[in-house]
Order: sequence, then structure tokens, then C-alpha cells
Amino acid sequence: MATVTYENASRVYPGATTPSVDKLNIEIEDGEFLVFVGPSGCGKSTSLRMLAGLEEVNSGRILIGDRDVTSLPPKDRDVAMVFQNYALYPHMTVADNMGFALKIAGTPKDEIRKRVEEAAKILDLTAFLDRKPKALSGGQRQRVAMGRAIVRQPQVFLMDEPLSNLDAKLRVQTRTQIASLQRRLGVTTVYVTHDQVEAMTMGDRVAVLKDGELQQCDAPRRMYDHPDNVFVAGFIGSPAMNLMTLPVADGGVKFGSVTHPVDADVLSNTGDTIIAGVRPEDVELDDSGRGLPVEIDVVEELGADAYIYGSVEGAADTDKPFVARVDGRTPAKEGRHDLLHAQG
Repeated sequence: MATVTYENASRVYPGATTPSVDKLNIEIEDGEFLVFVGPSGCGKSTSLRMLAGLEEVNSGRILIGDRDVTSLPPKDRDVAMVFQNYALYPHMTVADNMGFALKIAGTPKDEIRKRVEEAAKILDLTAFLDRKPKALSGGQRQRVAMGRAIVRQPQVFLMDEPLSNLDAKLRVQTRTQIASLQRRLGVTTVYVTHDQVEAMTMGDRVAVLKDGELQQCDAPRRMYDHPDNVFVAGFIGSPAMNLMTLPVADGGVKFGSVTHPVDADVLSNTGDTIIAGVRPEDVELDDSGRGLPVEIDVVEELGADAYIYGSVEGAADTDKPFVARVDGRTPAKEGRHDLLHAQG
């Protein structure tokens, strides 16, 4: 096992005027599960491929443990990668697919069989070892791809959107299996996804990227409660945080006719307006007349929860509807003027 360190690592593609990854600095602890997340084109897959040796590092360096691997070829880095498309050999059995890298490395047959059987037991693939990939489901093929990585016993696992080809239910099931497996094996793992729910549920820490730059790297709960900037606040969370530019007044921010108190230290660093962020679950329907008027446009009923989308007084500058997560058993009706107030 080993730590992973990015030191001012940058990647600029030929012909590009801006770097795809710009001076990335992250220290990943031994045995940690770190997730890169961000919108398409943010540099998350490039960062992973730089670590794998599949992309050149134009400046800075990357270390695995105390070893500088910046200029080493992929085969000498002691990492194993799980790809989005499984990349299984169709003419080989599951056992042969899982053990192929060991065979190429000259590992004795008995040792290969032992490692393959151990990995198959962990991944519940024992009954499928003699089958070929075409006889497996998508989830089973993904587990074979993971088994191929496990048998190599690498210092670092690298996973590039491994669940994106699975259906929604299987994704939830498989992400739980991957997180549980990683904690059991204790192997340092770097995982890439565009799905922030995946990132929040799987990672010990989450690294949010935008335009090749690291925005924040933190524990999921801390990132959710204390985002470093507006981008992270709006990206992390589903539905996304409501962000509104509101006037400062009377020691707080003014929501229409309601003033919500804000810490004096925060207000001292602002002008006449402030960007306020409100999580959808931190508001509730209120009929007391003490809250915030909202014009409800759409109600989405999801069973236990309901999402209401509407416009609120004093937030006309926003180009997105205000979203609130409320009790699905007593949802509001469209067009009705309900009142919202901050919980707590």
C-alpha cells in the first residue's frame, strides 16, 4: 500500500492554450478512498490518467509512496486500473481474464489460480469462472474487471467512471460493494465520477475540479456543510443548493419581507449584497405567515419526499427556480402561495 501525491502537476494538451489540469496539489493517505468529481471537461479523468502514466505530466510531479513516478511507464507504477467499458477479452473465460496480467508477468500457474479464486470469492464470482464475458450481466462484467485489478495486488487502485454503463439500481448496489471492498482490502483508491451522489457516498474525501483547477478537497460531510466557494456549494448536493444574491440589512440578509440573521464576521467582508445559499431540505412549508412567500410552479412527488420548484420574493435575479424538499405525503399544490422558513 502507498500514499499518492500530486505536486503542482499540470497537463497541457498539444495545441491547447489552457491546461486541462492546472497545478494540482493533493496528498492521498495510505488506504484512503479519494474521489475526483466535477462537470464534463473539468480534468478529473486526465488527473487519473496522469497518475496511471497514460497522460504526460508537463510540469510538476506525481509520487506513489516515496517514489517519483512522473516519468515511469504505466507497467512500472504498480497501479491497477478499472475502466468504464470493462475492457475484457471476449474469447477468454472469466478466470483467464482475471489472471491474464499475472500470466504475462510470468507468475506460476498455481499462484495465478490461487489469487483468481481468492478474488472470485471476494466478488462472488466463483460460479462464473468458466464463463465468457458474453454470458455475464453488466454488473458481473464490472466485477470481473475489478477482480482483474485485485489479483495484481497493486499499491493503488484507479477507477475511471466504472459504474456509468450500469442501470440506476445496479449502480447503487455496485457502488456499495466497491466501497465495502475497498475498506476491506485497505488499498489506496482514486476514483473518478461525474455523479456527485456517488462521490459523496463512496469517498473518504472528495476532490472537486472545475476547468482543471482544484476547488476543494475535503470529507463529504464537511464539503456539504462548509463549501469553500459558490461553485462547490452549487455542485455538491441533489437537488443543488439554492443560490441567490440578496441585500444586506439589519445584521442579516433580506428575503423579501423577512430578514435572516447572518454572523457579523461574514457581513463585515461584504458590500450591500451577499450570495446566500439555502439547501432544499433546510426549508419547510409554513402557514403561520412568518416565512417567505413562494409561487410554486411544479411539484415532483417521489414518495417519501416531494420537490417543489418556484420563485420567491426578493430573488428575481436568479435564473434557476427555488427548490425545496418537503414531506411527500402532504405536498403543496402548484400555483399556491405557501410560505417557507429556514429550519432551526
